[in-house]
Amino acid sequence: MTRSVQALAYARPSSLESSQVGPSLGLETAGGLTPRGAEAHPRFFAGFLTDPRIAARGLLAVADVAAARYHQRTLPASLDPVVTGNGDRLRFESFSGCCGVYARLDVLQEGLDGRTTGHGTTNVDVNAPLREALSRITADDPLHLRVGPEELAVTTLDGPVVEKKVPLPDRWLRGFAEAQVASAGFDLRAELTAAQAVAFLRSLPRTPSSGRAGRGARWVVASGGSLRPTTRPVPGAVCLPGPERLVALRRVLRDATALRVYGPVADGAAASAWEVVLPGMRLTLTLSPDSARGFSGEGGVLEALATDDAAADAELVSVLLAWEPRIEPAELAGQAGLSVERVRAALVRLGTAGRVGYDLADAAYFHRELPYDADRAERHNPRLVAARRLVGEGAVSLDGAGATVASGDRRYRVRESGAEFSCTCQWWADYRGRRGPCKHALAVRMARRGAAVVDAVRGTAVAGGVR
Repeated sequence: MTRSVQALAYARPSSLESSQVGPSLGLETAGGLTPRGAEAHPRFFAGFLTDPRIAARGLLAVADVAAARYHQRTLPASLDPVVTGNGDRLRFESFSGCCGVYARLDVLQEGLDGRTTGHGTTNVDVNAPLREALSRITADDPLHLRVGPEELAVTTLDGPVVEKKVPLPDRWLRGFAEAQVASAGFDLRAELTAAQAVAFLRSLPRTPSSGRAGRGARWVVASGGSLRPTTRPVPGAVCLPGPERLVALRRVLRDATALRVYGPVADGAAASAWEVVLPGMRLTLTLSPDSARGFSGEGGVLEALATDDAAADAELVSVLLAWEPRIEPAELAGQAGLSVERVRAALVRLGTAGRVGYDLADAAYFHRELPYDADRAERHNPRLVAARRLVGEGAVSLDGAGATVASGDRRYRVRESGAEFSCTCQWWADYRGRRGPCKHALAVRMARRGAAVVDAVRGTAVAGGVR
């Protein structure tokens, strides 16, 4: 498995200390991007939290996911959460080491005592002593929050004194992107009151159960103001694989005002999102379709990565982004001179670089800048690499609405009907498009686009000759 090392450098450890204004939570930042460019220790916020106890528990829940593996639990996993300042809110994000759970805490403007935030994205140090200190916050006494170095220390930092080096698999990056793509296709399926949410979440197991019968509900559906288990994906049902993966939500249950459940229209295993609404905040967990199946293999970004225009469009659209809390594709389309469809494809590609996320409550993308490389995600996507190789080898033969792809000593038949496709390969037999296109279908799409470009060039040449 390909991996790199993510190096995080902090000026000092994050801590909860006493100050002249009372308890003060100082979250130290590593290198990140802001409107001013790259900064070693960006500063996003300094002010009071409206509900410090709830914010502390929400931050701990995000840190729980960052340090967790819900599959193959014996392997190590820990990457400090990411924080983004969007002007009107702070977003704390993390992704589990098994690539199957995405977590985000949105602290909205009303949760930040009405203060605005800076703009940019960086990692924040969440160490063991800080976790212990946050867990001891039980009262709602005023708590000062600082994200970034103290104001007087901004220009006097001599260099990092705390360094963390974390192995970062490429599948982690792909999974982070796939979680955003999956969320963009979700709809609200159920909304529970606080009491109903508490009752439902407390009924779920804390640890995986052994045996098929002990796995808990694979699907749930809204019924009588609550959620009831069902053995099949009836209309309106939401997939709930590995229900123990929602355990991090228990940290904030006593303060929940509602639970919103999101999912796609699906007839098989699918991802889902679970959003706890809190005073001035929202905590969301997004689950992969199976606890043993991370987001990295879902294939939702492959179509956008395989599009010839996507790279150029993404570069153009990225120039127009300014850490907005809500990205409006129609507005970007007008500014960039592109269709809304091409802007959406560009946003998916930007997601592979960690440059946009998706907020279900707002039903909109938001801008952030993770320190990862989009080309790296594309280079290490096995199906995309294999499809480009097949096209380069001339293995695709187009004929009408279908095509034949030669792969090794075998021939595969790909049939297309609009956006739908089918293939005679084993991947299609196993997943039938539920995890994105197979390499053969991707190769056919690429070859067909290439043929369309050639035809357009020939048509232009003929028209020029006639004139």
